[in-house]
Amino acid sequence: MPKVSHASSLREFPLNRAFTWFESGPVLLIGTSWKGKPNAMTISCHMSMGFTPLLGCMLGPWNHTYEILRNTRKCVVSVPGADLMEIAVDIGNCSGESMDKFAHFGLTYRPGEETGAPMIEECLASLECKVIKIPPRGGPYMFILEGIRAWHNPDRREKRTFHARGDGFFIIDGETLNLRDRMTKWQDCI
Repeated sequence: MPKVSHASSLREFPLNRAFTWFESGPVLLIGTSWKGKPNAMTISCHMSMGFTPLLGCMLGPWNHTYEILRNTRKCVVSVPGADLMEIAVDIGNCSGESMDKFAHFGLTYRPGEETGAPMIEECLASLECKVIKIPPRGGPYMFILEGIRAWHNPDRREKRTFHARGDGFFIIDGETLNLRDRMTKWQDCI
């Protein structure tokens, strides 16, 4: 018989803050280029879409990157390590419309082979993407990105990523546990 609690320790939580419990993916940096000017944007509202290199990313017209993605349909999604957490937060608090974020934050980039968008050398990994679905104006503001070429930086010492919890709180990855042997339903896929 399942256990049913009648004297629960659960307490209601504000619905408008519930997203802070479900943010699962690492904070990402989206690199774009417009008229020869590289740009980077921090994003934490995104999701992996299945077992293919498809990403859903939420950003709207209040972001400089929004119009760049609508126009170029290309970007690079980079995964910063935990040592870049403060820089990533600072990148998210300013606009590439009025500043060169790469120069300001001392970041190095290399134009993507397929996209020309900036891959951030200091990051753990980069995924060159083409935009395969542009959101309608007025929202909902989800872009669908398809990875077309992947890169990683095996020389990086800091390999931990970090995750947004909302309201300026972050979690840094900890110990990794391997439970592949318990994934019996999916053994043929491994």
